[in-house]
Amino acid sequence: MNTSVTKLITLGGLLSVGLCAQQSAVAKEKEERTTPNFIIIFADDMGYGDVGVYGHPTIKTPNLDRMAYEGQKWTNFYVGAPVSTPSRACLLTGRLAIRSGMSSEKRRVLFPDSKGGLPPQEITIAEALKTKGYQTAAIGKWHLGHQSPYLPTDHGFDSYYGIPYSNDMDKVEETDHFTLAENERYQAYNVPLLRDQQIVEQPADQRTITKRYTEEAVSKIKSFKEDPFFIYLAYSLPHIPLFRSAEFKNVSLAGIYGDVIEEIDWSVGQILKTLKEQGIDENTLVIFTSDNGPWLTFKTHGGTAGLLRGGKGGTFEGGMREPGIFWWPGKIKPGVVMELGATMDLLPTFCSLAGINLPADRIYDGYDISPVLLGKGESPRDVVFYYRDTEIYAVRKGDYKAHFVTKSEYGDDPAVIHNPPLLYNLNIDPSEKYDVSGEHPEIIDEIKRILKEHQASVTPVENQLEK
Repeated sequence: MNTSVTKLITLGGLLSVGLCAQQSAVAKEKEERTTPNFIIIFADDMGYGDVGVYGHPTIKTPNLDRMAYEGQKWTNFYVGAPVSTPSRACLLTGRLAIRSGMSSEKRRVLFPDSKGGLPPQEITIAEALKTKGYQTAAIGKWHLGHQSPYLPTDHGFDSYYGIPYSNDMDKVEETDHFTLAENERYQAYNVPLLRDQQIVEQPADQRTITKRYTEEAVSKIKSFKEDPFFIYLAYSLPHIPLFRSAEFKNVSLAGIYGDVIEEIDWSVGQILKTLKEQGIDENTLVIFTSDNGPWLTFKTHGGTAGLLRGGKGGTFEGGMREPGIFWWPGKIKPGVVMELGATMDLLPTFCSLAGINLPADRIYDGYDISPVLLGKGESPRDVVFYYRDTEIYAVRKGDYKAHFVTKSEYGDDPAVIHNPPLLYNLNIDPSEKYDVSGEHPEIIDEIKRILKEHQASVTPVENQLEK
């Protein structure tokens, strides 16, 4: 039996096609009015401290700030990995990347010469929602496989417009990233821009790419508005190299990096404005977050994690704790949420809100956090696993985080094993400065038990990044 048929059978368990066909016109119309739309806005390498409402003193983000004030600002929101490919796999499948073979010690992300990608048997948010009649679109950076059967249109998205991997790949000039960004030499990177599965521009003109992604999203919202929809809008910036439209050149006090963030913020404003103009804002849940922390290697071009320690590539908080903003006028209970959440929670949450049952043939690492969004309960998440590639370096349980292994984000320094592990109370010490392992051996024992139980649930699969 081929993969597509197998997946259809699996997804068939989510929704009875026969029952849907028999729905009366009245019932169907009612469902369309009440089934929410979903938009995920996913930045690339944006740090915890790069948004005004999260503390940046000189980058202006009025639209993201308004999103947070009108909706929910989560202060403990995590990704599943500190680098792009595994983090994106976690978000779209609700599962840790180790379960799909989308992490590797040898190649941390996919490259233009990679042969693998997100396996066809994985069920994405788009595929799950399509069982309920959702229209779906992927826009922006994909980085889960640049050729079929790994492209967005192979994974439940009706359309795709974006670049298939990171914007610094296919580099054809020797000049350093800093100089290229300051000179806006987009021709130095031979990155293709795809429409569905066809290249429509190469090299992609990255000076206007954020604006064009936004225009595509606005167009999709207008064309989708009569039926439930899911839009995955994954901006390819502020990942190095930095580019911005002419209207945003030298507008920020924070330099070129600030310009990039302020253009993304403007884009968020366009999305929210369009939803209101189309009269569907109160039926649309919008989430803003980032795939991992700031790329500190690039200094002022790499963003900031604020008071959090570390950045992209590592398992200190700055690498995996991200801005998490939820907006749904009239539905979400506004406020600051200090409970734990993660991008892997989005799939089960969307399915819960859309009335879809998760298939029982696989392990999910995400939780339904809709009770928190709707003000009806607490987050079911109490544990975070900090994977660096295929290994767990740290575990958070409640207030406490134990580091079993530490290593700099990038570099040749050896990994340091800690026995006993370093222990931090993240509520009191979010910067991870003060080790309290000697004071709480019982907490370390509990975290070790949780780690052992989790590791027993992981079964070997084919590694996609090493093909």
